[in-house]
This record gives sequence, structure tokens and C-alpha cells, in this order.
Amino acid sequence: MAGLMAGFGHYTHAVVRGIPVSLAKEALRSSQTEVDLAKAVKEQEAYVEVLRTRLGLEVVELPADESLPDCVFVEDAAVVCGDTALITRPGAESRRGETEAMKGALKDLNLNIVEMTDENATLDGGDVLFTGREFFVGLSKRTNQRGAEILADAFKDYAVSTVPVLEGLHLKSFCSMGGPGLIVIGSSEPAQKALKIMQQMSDHRYDKLTVPDDLAANCIYMNLPSKGHVLLHCTAEEFPESAKVFEKLKDHMLIPMSNLEKVKVDGALTCCSVLINKKANI
Repeated sequence: MAGLMAGFGHYTHAVVRGIPVSLAKEALRSSQTEVDLAKAVKEQEAYVEVLRTRLGLEVVELPADESLPDCVFVEDAAVVCGDTALITRPGAESRRGETEAMKGALKDLNLNIVEMTDENATLDGGDVLFTGREFFVGLSKRTNQRGAEILADAFKDYAVSTVPVLEGLHLKSFCSMGGPGLIVIGSSEPAQKALKIMQQMSDHRYDKLTVPDDLAANCIYMNLPSKGHVLLHCTAEEFPESAKVFEKLKDHMLIPMSNLEKVKVDGALTCCSVLINKKANI
């Protein structure tokens, strides 16, 4: 099992996508808040810049598609682990067209493509938490049992457990990985209940880092050759108390990333990239 964990957080490539003008008015959201499109674009540019320039990833940038207002949230369109990419079947019908461009990009990166074609299955990547040892899949408004079964079939090397998501859009709306064996979790009752279920279902022991704000628990962990442990997390402007908790991670390079606009359309930090570890061709 240690071997499986050894490469956890190692990434070489990221797939991202531009923000369409249609996001402001037409993207799906759980609360009716005005989105400042110019600020949202700036946020996304800063995010891509960190991935490309500060962290040195090869960034594949797909163009925005005005007919797909949510297309910037690429995480929901694919789940990548090792050299396999599962092209999902998003739970919201208006988002199903987003998988085409993603499939093309991942094919170009020579990944083994598995497509979710079963019309009874739905799966959003935002409901998939990969810990380096196993998968947890949130059963939510967007992801169902059949989707979880197809994921388990695509990634046979790993155990897959399902977790009910009773509040919030996705499983990763209140949790993510903060490092090898470290789950970052929100402090709300539904988040803590979900964590308890994950702990009960798993054969592994995880440490936890609890943050006061559920949305702040969505962060991006990487382990990069020249940088070590890296964590992209919420800013003190958005979540001052949660930002203080991240400062306890003394071994991490901490990079606060603003997400004030995209959060209005239920977008979190992990939503905006699909991260890939491509082995060098020998």
C-alpha cells in the first residue's frame, strides 16, 4: 500500500477551461447572487497562472464554450487516476456537452479513455475524493450509485466506497485531501457525519484537519519535485478563521487563492482543473 501512496499528489499536467460570458447569468447555482464576470475571469487567470508559472505544470487550456455556461468547472467532466481517464456523465443535463472537449484533451495526452455511456448513470467529478489509497464517491443530487459502480469498474486497483451527501452540492463541497493521509473537512454536522462514514468504511486511518467553514475545506494538494508539499486554499478575505487553520501546516507551501466570484455559482478550487501525472516516455 505504501507503493500506491508514494506518488500521491505528484502532477505534471493540468487541464483548465476559459470562463464563458454566459456563466454570469446562466450557470447553475444554489443561491441567486450576482456574479461579477470580470472578477471571475481575473480569478481564473490567477489560478491558471499559479499552476503554470509558480508550480511549473504543463497547462492545457481549453477555450470557453458559450453554450456551456458551467464549462470552467472541468473537474466534473472527468476523473483521472494514473493513466486512466473516466469521462463522466454529469448529473445536470445542461452540462453533458462539457465532456466532449475534455475527452479530446485527455486523448491528446495519451491517457486510456473510459466513457460512462450508461444512461442510468450520473457522476460529477466533484463527488469523487481520491485519497491515494482508495476512492470515496458522494451520492448526491448529481451522482448516483450506478455512476459509482462504473467508477469502481474503471479503477479496479482501488476500493470504492459511497458516502451520502445530504447537504451541499458535492462531496468535495465540504472536504478534500490536504496531504497524504490527511482529510480536510468542514465543521458542519453533515460534513462531520460524512467523515465518520468514510472512517467507518475504510481499512485505512486518516488524520483530519477541521476548518470552521465547509467551503474552505475544498483545497488542492500537490507534492511537486522542486516544491515539496503544496496547498492551494481559501483566502483570509473569504474565510478568515479557516485560513488561520491552514497556517498550522508548517511543512506545506501555502498558496491562498481567491474564489469569491466562482463560489457564487457553486464553484470551488478543485472544480477548475483536472490534474494529471504523466510518466515521462522512456
